Amino acid sequence: MRIGMMADTYKPYLSGVTNYIELSKKFLEQAGHDVFVFTFGDDRVEDDEVNIIRSPGFPVLEEGVYVSVRYSRDIQKLLHTMDVLHVHHPFISGQLAIRYTKGRGIPIIFTNHTRYDLYAKTYLPVVPIEISETFLKAYLPSFCRSIDRVIAPSPGLRDVLVRMGVDAEIHVVPNGVDMSRVQDNPDPIERSRLGLSEEDVVLIFLGRLAQEKNLIFLLRAFAGVAESIDRVKLVLVGEGPDRDNLVDRVRHMKLEDRVIFTGRVAYEDVPAYLHMSDAFVTASVTEVHPLSVIEAMGAGLPVLGIVSPGVGDTIEDGVTGFLANHEDLPAFTAKMVILVSDDERRNAMGVQAKKTSALYDIRRTTKLMEEQYIYVAQNKVPEKRSLRARLLRTFDRWTG
Repeated sequence: MRIGMMADTYKPYLSGVTNYIELSKKFLEQAGHDVFVFTFGDDRVEDDEVNIIRSPGFPVLEEGVYVSVRYSRDIQKLLHTMDVLHVHHPFISGQLAIRYTKGRGIPIIFTNHTRYDLYAKTYLPVVPIEISETFLKAYLPSFCRSIDRVIAPSPGLRDVLVRMGVDAEIHVVPNGVDMSRVQDNPDPIERSRLGLSEEDVVLIFLGRLAQEKNLIFLLRAFAGVAESIDRVKLVLVGEGPDRDNLVDRVRHMKLEDRVIFTGRVAYEDVPAYLHMSDAFVTASVTEVHPLSVIEAMGAGLPVLGIVSPGVGDTIEDGVTGFLANHEDLPAFTAKMVILVSDDERRNAMGVQAKKTSALYDIRRTTKLMEEQYIYVAQNKVPEKRSLRARLLRTFDRWTG
């Protein structure tokens, strides 16, 4: 099949969505499919993979993020040769998919990767919550009715979409993780490189240092644990717009010798950091399918997280880690204490976490997504043979 991935952002911008697209593309290609990524950015970028199709856009916000509202004529023609389109962002890419395929019989699948309701509260604080929620409740149901299949990476996110009024059928297909990269690379980095000792219990967070990750909450819980347990350390792996604020908080809490900021780490080096650690901790409630959590589980780490769609679907409380309710700081702190102080229980949960992670292996989830592609391609409801549709088909034959 010729599969078109449509995304508002792609590499060099790094996120869970871009990582998933890259990984999914790789394994779909290994399965014999031709996969194209349609995105925006500088078309002079030299990519390390084939079939990355960039339309020029305006740079905005963070490095590597571009915005546009159209594809060039040549890119439109290439888009028309796809057997199926897989949309990963509903607003710009989603509308372009509908606009450019109307009347051409190309099925569209949409995976909702993001808690847009929570991101709106974080990044649009000047907009009343009622307005942002009203927009999403109006837009997402209408968009989902306009396409052929809606995918949620977790049951919890499916429930969120239903609460937002999405009445189209929603199928759950996990976003896969390449477990071999964390399980076949057991060599940890030397703790001494980070000023850690072998006696320390090392908690690790891996991700963007940004507001939506709720890292202030995580630091507050860690401060409570650090007061009573000397050997615990927290390692924050990643970079992001909230780093300076977090460094100031750590300094204010007098935790400079207990909290380590590594900065950005190459993706291929992530397994070494996970294998150096004893447990993974996160307070984020915006993860719809937490890739870093699943990678940590694949490396044999128990996880402490918050009950929320995504994280709550992945961790089994008391079995593969611990869960606490949203903003329940005492409960989150208490479970962090158990995770740190009970070595036997922590190790047992780590063993079970590694077993559970097999459910999210990219080889399994790629097959599940292939089934979705084949189904929509074979069961696309024929569009009415309108004059527009007939003209478009004639135009495509003349210009193909």
